[in-house]
Amino acid sequence: MEIYFYFRLFPKAGENKKMRTSLKFQWLSSVIFLYLVNQAHGQKRGIPHDLKCITHNLKVWNCSWEAISRINHGTTYEICILNSSFSCIQTEKTHFEIPALSLVDHEIKITSMHVSGNSVTKFILNERSVSLVPATLQNFNLTADFSTSTLYLKWNDNGSAFPYHSNVIWEIIVLYKEDMEVATVALYNTTLNGKDSVHHWNWTSDIPLECILHYVKIRYYIDEFNFFGQREWSEWSPLKNISGPPIKENYKAFPEDRVVPVGSNMTFCCVVQEPVLTANFGNEKCPFFYIDNKSVAIQINNITVSPSGGTNVVFTTKSSVCGTVIFAGYPPDIPRKLNCETRDLKEIICSWNPGRPTGLVGPRDTNYILYERFSGRNVKYIRDEEQMNENHQLIFQMIAGQEIYNFTLKANNPVGRSEAVILVNVTQRVYPHTPSKLIVRDINSTIIMLYWHLPGNFANINLLCEIEINTTYSGKELRKIIVKGLETPSYYVSVDKLMPYTMYTFRVRCSSTNFWKWSKWSNEKQYLTMEEIPSKGLDIWREWSADGKSIIIYWKPLSIIEANGKILYYNVSYWSEEEPQYHSEIPDSQHKAIIKLDRNDYIDYIISVVAKNSVGSSPPSKITTMEIPNEDLKVEQIVGIENGILFHWNYDPNMTCDYVIKWCNSTQSEPCLIDWKKFPANSTGALIEYDHFQSGTRYKFFLYGCKNQKYQLLRSIVGYTKELAPSIAPNFTVEDTSADSILVKWEDIPVDDLRGFLRGYLFYFEKGEKGTSKIQGLESGRPDVKVKNITDITQKTLRIVDLQGKTGYHLLLQAYTDGGVGPGKAMYVVTKENSEGLIIAILIPVAVAIFIGVVTSILCYRKREWIKETFYPDIPNPENSKALQFHKSICEGNSTLKTLEMNPCTPNNVEVVETRLAAPKIEEDTEIKSPVADGLEEGSDAEPENHVVVSYCPPIIEEEIASGVGEEAGGSSQVIYIDIQSMYQPQAKPEEELEQDSIGGAGYKPQMHLPVTSTVENISAAEDLEKTSGYRPQTNVNAWNLDSPDSPRSIDSNSEMVSFGSPCSINSRQFLIPPKDEESPKSSNGGWSFTNFFQNKPND
Repeated sequence: MEIYFYFRLFPKAGENKKMRTSLKFQWLSSVIFLYLVNQAHGQKRGIPHDLKCITHNLKVWNCSWEAISRINHGTTYEICILNSSFSCIQTEKTHFEIPALSLVDHEIKITSMHVSGNSVTKFILNERSVSLVPATLQNFNLTADFSTSTLYLKWNDNGSAFPYHSNVIWEIIVLYKEDMEVATVALYNTTLNGKDSVHHWNWTSDIPLECILHYVKIRYYIDEFNFFGQREWSEWSPLKNISGPPIKENYKAFPEDRVVPVGSNMTFCCVVQEPVLTANFGNEKCPFFYIDNKSVAIQINNITVSPSGGTNVVFTTKSSVCGTVIFAGYPPDIPRKLNCETRDLKEIICSWNPGRPTGLVGPRDTNYILYERFSGRNVKYIRDEEQMNENHQLIFQMIAGQEIYNFTLKANNPVGRSEAVILVNVTQRVYPHTPSKLIVRDINSTIIMLYWHLPGNFANINLLCEIEINTTYSGKELRKIIVKGLETPSYYVSVDKLMPYTMYTFRVRCSSTNFWKWSKWSNEKQYLTMEEIPSKGLDIWREWSADGKSIIIYWKPLSIIEANGKILYYNVSYWSEEEPQYHSEIPDSQHKAIIKLDRNDYIDYIISVVAKNSVGSSPPSKITTMEIPNEDLKVEQIVGIENGILFHWNYDPNMTCDYVIKWCNSTQSEPCLIDWKKFPANSTGALIEYDHFQSGTRYKFFLYGCKNQKYQLLRSIVGYTKELAPSIAPNFTVEDTSADSILVKWEDIPVDDLRGFLRGYLFYFEKGEKGTSKIQGLESGRPDVKVKNITDITQKTLRIVDLQGKTGYHLLLQAYTDGGVGPGKAMYVVTKENSEGLIIAILIPVAVAIFIGVVTSILCYRKREWIKETFYPDIPNPENSKALQFHKSICEGNSTLKTLEMNPCTPNNVEVVETRLAAPKIEEDTEIKSPVADGLEEGSDAEPENHVVVSYCPPIIEEEIASGVGEEAGGSSQVIYIDIQSMYQPQAKPEEELEQDSIGGAGYKPQMHLPVTSTVENISAAEDLEKTSGYRPQTNVNAWNLDSPDSPRSIDSNSEMVSFGSPCSINSRQFLIPPKDEESPKSSNGGWSFTNFFQNKPND
């Protein structure tokens, strides 16, 4: 019994998107179920399962399946493709090959034939279930360049085996070290084109190949778009290795003498037999590491430019060293400013700037090759060591008949290469050589022939040449001419429009008409042209001598252009209508002639002057000797402008010839002439410019007009081109001095020193001591300096008035022009002493003093009483007091006077006139007694015969005094105080004011208000009053007898006026210093008042 198993091969999960949409889920489930059943029974009977198909070239499919080996032994398989022309095949193996099938599903029947029985297995197979796995690359070539540590890989892609064009990705892996460490992984893309192609790949190792073994393997992947199955990588190729060359020395460092770009990272290694102690890169010590047991290495990053001899790398061991040299530099720059041109149309010179130095020298330096594409020719640059950093150039020989060249300049060195391209038409890049061998030939006085030598073959082009013509008086002139190119180097041109007898300097340069560059200028060639007759007449003028006995003819020499040759001499001739012509020859060195003529003859002569050279004479110049007089002539002033002096005049149609302006220095003696200029007859102004005009110099100008060949002086002018300040100070002196004035006189400043038109003087003067002021300090801006501006230039004297006598003054005089103020001359002057003023100064104070004395005396006389009372009051002398003396006129022999008789009574009143501590001095014949004592001596004969009664009415203040003595007397006592000061007042003061006045006043107090209470109190009050009061006429009150009887009173008992006793009595109440005028007002105090001094008294 045969069991059929149906299998359908499906593509992998990655291809599910490409399955047909007609498959349904039920069919998929049935197939899976049958497959599982088939697997179960197949394993028991060796039935095939897991059929897989791959293809290497898209032409043949290689299929295989899985079977148990113990059951598979002795089994034969028959493989048939149903519904196909493919014949069934039998094999004992578990794989087979069939041609590539179409995209549709194909049923594969595999019959397993075994002694135990047969079984049939069917598979559904299509292209989507087939994997494209390229064949393993077995053969490839691996080589190495040990000088650069580069591996080179070469292989054949076997592209003829593939029917389609396909993209291929190659994966290359480089391994090194014993543990197969990956050095690099690279992908390389190619294309299969139906033919076998050889491919190349290279890789440079960081580690020198000599130091360690490197391995390479490769696989590839075909990306075929026409294949719908799974695409996979091929298997890895067998490993291939490359070993270093045999090392002859035990100690060797790598790489050797390598040239690398600046900035590279490199590994240096050394093969040693013993441990390495140190490793150095140049002067720097570097860490090292072991690659294997025999190789040690160092890693250097970002290598800088090495010196010209390279950088040393050294490994040191205990017994030896190994090392190498590295050269680091830059790749060549693209050649800059590449330029190709020709100088003679025979060879092309290409030049360029190499740009940045590479840092590599010698055999490692940059090589240049100039390649011409059209001809295929090239030229190699031969280096000039002296021009390493300058422009380089190559010479390329031109090819006959070729005008356009395509050059490529290639530059390369061990670390890189570059190139530059230029396309040139040599006929437009002509830079001729420098013309040489200039020769000049005369044709006539204005035309010459110029020859020069220019190497090169310019027969096919025209040359543009430039001739520089230079003269000392007219400057440079450039003339361009076109010259037909020649095969020969000789060229010539004619140069016209030259000046006769003129020294010219010629030089030439050339280029092509298709201008590219001028050649360099040739050397200069000087040449003097031929002479010609003078082209212009002389400019002449005449001046009479000071004595009028001769006339001087002046002329200006002709310029080189006008002379047209060397002037040999001048021919001067003169004549008049009455006299024949006279001739004289004047040598060229002289430009004037003196003719003996008398101005007073009034004969008009005609004078003619011509210049003579080797070819001929100039046109004659004529002038007459007579002048037209001008009576109305004034001297004018003028000042120039920046570049000269400008003159103006009115147009005069009568002037038929010309105008002449002559000038000379104002200080020059006659004849006055420096120069002159002529102007056309129709002009109305002129600007005189003269190189020798000097600022600050006065010149005389004369304007002449010409009428019918005769001149007339029109204007006489003095002026300056520019005014300056005077150079010296005016010389002035002091002519006279007085007590209040100074007269100064000065002189004119010479014209040469004035340097401008005088506009005035500035006179400064200042009062001060000698040596205390400087000239610079005398300025008008200071308040103590006075200035006078003298604008009248004819004034030569100045009187300064209103000065002080015997006083010093600083004087300064300056002159000024419109150009500024000149220096000043300083002088110090002292004015004379003023005698009248001195007398007046003495008399006035004396008169004032006398007047004041007289007025004072009058006032003092009129106010003598007031002055005496105020300043010198009368102080009574008690010895001279009338009250204490008994004069005979009063007390004796005068019956008219009555004496107060003291009756023997007991007084009950005590009238106190004044109290005083010390009793005043009393004459010896005066006796003071109390009334009581007088009463006891009734029988005494001492009583005076006559008595004087004085009446007065003082204010009396009565105050009862309690006295023990009074009580003993058996009666009451009353004390009457009489205040003398109150007698001078119109009203009585209160008691308190009287006390204050008595204490505070220090003047004379004839009588005081003295309260008497007891003897002790009286003594105490007397002591106080003695300290503050003045003179007291009465005696001490302490000596008074209070027990005296009552004093007699006036008959009128009601009156306060009491009158008793005579002035000689001690009981008298008569005032010792009565006022002269009781109605006169008195001051309340004894002080002085200024108003009282001028107040008149009524009785004065």
